[in-house]
Amino acid sequence: MKLFDFLNLLGSLGLFLYGMKVMSDALMQLAGDKLRKILTRLISNRFKGVLMGLFITGIIQSSSATTLMVVSFVNAQLLSLTEAISIIMGANIGTTFTAWLITLLGFKIKISSIAIPIIFIGLIFYLKKNKMFNNLGSFIIGFALLFIGLEFMKDAMTGIENSQGLYEFFQHNSNRGFLGILIFIAIGSLLTLVLQSSSATMAITLVAASQGVINFEAAAAMVLGENIGTTITANLAAFVSNTEARRAALAHLIFNSIGVTWILILFTPYLALVDRIANKFMSASPLAIATDIPIGLSIFHSSFNIINTLVLIGFITYIARIVIYIIAEKPVPEPVFSTSKFLTKQSLKYPETAIKALLEETRRLYQEAVIEAIAHSLGVHRK
Repeated sequence: MKLFDFLNLLGSLGLFLYGMKVMSDALMQLAGDKLRKILTRLISNRFKGVLMGLFITGIIQSSSATTLMVVSFVNAQLLSLTEAISIIMGANIGTTFTAWLITLLGFKIKISSIAIPIIFIGLIFYLKKNKMFNNLGSFIIGFALLFIGLEFMKDAMTGIENSQGLYEFFQHNSNRGFLGILIFIAIGSLLTLVLQSSSATMAITLVAASQGVINFEAAAAMVLGENIGTTITANLAAFVSNTEARRAALAHLIFNSIGVTWILILFTPYLALVDRIANKFMSASPLAIATDIPIGLSIFHSSFNIINTLVLIGFITYIARIVIYIIAEKPVPEPVFSTSKFLTKQSLKYPETAIKALLEETRRLYQEAVIEAIAHSLGVHRK
């Protein structure tokens, strides 16, 4: 693969990511506040949580954004741990919409052929003074840029086909059985970790598979790797957050890891089932025809996440217990002045002594608060 081809691939990936970001940011501006309010008010049970996660991720087209939002809400104690886990489960399903969007509009309809006129329409909206029209214009422009980047990515991928070393590496590992599957899971995880976007890795996987660089089995393994890699973003964000937020991020990793484990056990028969479904409903054969692999991957990605959620939704409480056990709450030492000095059991036996003790305790706390405030303003730390 020539340096120029590699730079073309990176540039097209950058354009795809930029289009995705512009589109996602515009949608967040259009509906972000409403979504945040809905998120904190309508989560009364785990099923509603899953639907809410699916709905929000489907709209903003970013499971990472949804997960980060959830982690920040848990950090602010607006959501409980079990509520957060249910929303993250829904986000896993919602993120599969991106694969369908790319497959149906990027490979079947090839919307990139009319992307330039779409950008012009977006520009008209963007130049309006109304803020809502500005955001709508940004969304349309980002939408078009996404598919232009995808088309450039397809062209750049031919460089890999023409590169004997890289092509042989992918072909060799595509036919190494279970070891090859593990290698492609690792590649998918690493790519997602580096790019910080499972959608970008999914786009690369779809393009590489449709060009015949990797087969259906290798592409499906990369999708599983993306499911692991995408959890790293939330865990990195939660690293500096409180205990509950770190637990929510860890729950995401555990949930996705369980899903990848059971699908690995059933990997070959499950792919055969996906091939039959694609053949019956969409007249496609991803196991046999490279250009049909995007359809097969979209079915695989969606069905895997839906089944994983349906299987584990009843175990949310147990997942919560596991992460609580792993990330234990550290005891926080209370300041000395918060310990009661005058309010003892003996003083509370009678009204007269209770009132006296309460007055003394109030006076003491007031003095402590004043001294603490003065010390803080002077930058003096009390022992």
